[in-house]
Amino acid sequence: MSEHNHVVNKNGELDVSKVDHALDRIDDGDKERILADFDAFQSYLNKRIQLAESIGLNEEQLAQAAEKVAGYLAANEEPRNSEEKLLQELWKVGTQAEQHQLAHLLVKLAQNRTAQ
Repeated sequence: MSEHNHVVNKNGELDVSKVDHALDRIDDGDKERILADFDAFQSYLNKRIQLAESIGLNEEQLAQAAEKVAGYLAANEEPRNSEEKLLQELWKVGTQAEQHQLAHLLVKLAQNRTAQ
């Protein structure tokens, strides 16, 4: 896969405009497995955050990516459980600044999975 398909380029710069395309490439079966259970969703996010941190993304870049993912999920996926439904409803009523703050909180929530 060439670099133009990646959300992070070889210089370690995040291109959030490519997040939707990256999400569209996830196999439907994998997507269902990830979203079917909130713990699985958090675990998936935790692994992706660890990977992003290992290549040098900072907290703000992580939040920007999480914001893009959350927006995609709110617009394109039906919640599979009560936690996802709550997140979707919070996302929909939030201002852009509140959505960005919620993205920061989602990153922290997923990061704390290793601390538990």
